[in-house]
Amino acid sequence: MKEAVDLNCDMGEGFGQWQLGDAPDDEIMQIVSSANIAAGFHAGDPNSMDRVVKLAQEHGVGLGAHPGYADLQGFGRRYIKTTTAELINDIIYQIGAIREFGRRHGAPLQHVKLHGALYMEAAVNEDLSQMLVDTLQGTSPDTFLFCMGISKTYAAAKRAGHPVIREFYADRDYDNSGSIVFRRQVDRPDPAQIAAKCVKACKTGKVTTVEGDEIEIEFESICFHSDTPGALLMGQAIRNGLQDAGIRIAPAAEIVKTPQ
Repeated sequence: MKEAVDLNCDMGEGFGQWQLGDAPDDEIMQIVSSANIAAGFHAGDPNSMDRVVKLAQEHGVGLGAHPGYADLQGFGRRYIKTTTAELINDIIYQIGAIREFGRRHGAPLQHVKLHGALYMEAAVNEDLSQMLVDTLQGTSPDTFLFCMGISKTYAAAKRAGHPVIREFYADRDYDNSGSIVFRRQVDRPDPAQIAAKCVKACKTGKVTTVEGDEIEIEFESICFHSDTPGALLMGQAIRNGLQDAGIRIAPAAEIVKTPQ
């Protein structure tokens, strides 16, 4: 039984006048304890970054950079074949953008979480994960890296002694390997079912897979997505469900100091 858990969400995922999803950032920010803010490559622009970083600071929410592939049209959910070095430079560029807006508003960078197809590529790409961790060790040694517990990213971070947070995905399915089932389009989930799934994971450390089996899952943070239809109601249901079960919600930086 977990005493406390982080609750994170991908945010600021619009561009100019375009806004993805039906959940306003200011309302989502009242639910979460950590925010992954789009940094301009898959979504986001300087104005949205400034606005959402300021919201995070005002609500005491852990600030995270959310770098993705340079893929505005595909929302960063398409694989792009390029060199590892180029991807790392893209990631550094995006982290820098969120870090500077954080400095502007007095919010330190708590974490980095890759987005979409880039997150999934790093999960299975040892070279990319190792170079990412090595880079963060030099530029952001105290900044948490969010990833799946079964990923190459997690293994690389643990080897290097880099601070790392494992995620549980509220609004994504799992297969028997312990990996999330990657989808470009997600249906509207039942908030009550999602909340029950999260509470079960916190209480038992298990999740039901798409194959119908129960597997063990280890995590410090629960993620839901602001672009999932009905995200606001889902996020509220998760938060209420956890609190009703006696599980405290706190930013990742606090969770790792809390006995589980």
